[in-house]
Amino acid sequence: LQKLIHLLQATDDPLIQEQALITLSNSAAFSVNQDIIRNLDGLSVIGGMLSDSVPKVKEKALNALNNLSMNIKNQEEIQVYITQVCRNVESAPLNSDLQLAALRLLTNMSVTGDYHHKMINSIPCFLHLLSEGTERTQIQVLKVLVNLSANPAMTKHLLRAQV
Repeated sequence: LQKLIHLLQATDDPLIQEQALITLSNSAAFSVNQDIIRNLDGLSVIGGMLSDSVPKVKEKALNALNNLSMNIKNQEEIQVYITQVCRNVESAPLNSDLQLAALRLLTNMSVTGDYHHKMINSIPCFLHLLSEGTERTQIQVLKVLVNLSANPAMTKHLLRAQV
């Protein structure tokens, strides 16, 4: 895991970055690896890949963070990327794998109410995707919206959102 994280930091080759991110994502399926990746500063390295100009690299980074977000301690570190993930949802091509990966991460990050306030500005975008997206996109957006709606503090923001 340490070598994969170092490889991500050392290379600019998108194909190598994608493969390293896929491997880290698969490794994160095991809870012990989630802690190891966090302790090796892997979350910030993977989070840094969200700024990459290659959509496939961003998508694989989002998938890795999604798998790593199954852990409360990891969520505490991943939450700093929520605004950026929301921007990815808004700027990605409609119904793209990149958009879906971002929505999946937001679904996990919105299970508790801890980070809902960071998603408020994206509610109009979520509602737009609900009306314009394919069924896969709609289902993923609904998961985020259901999580947000479970928080009474979000009611006003959900009802006042301009679409």
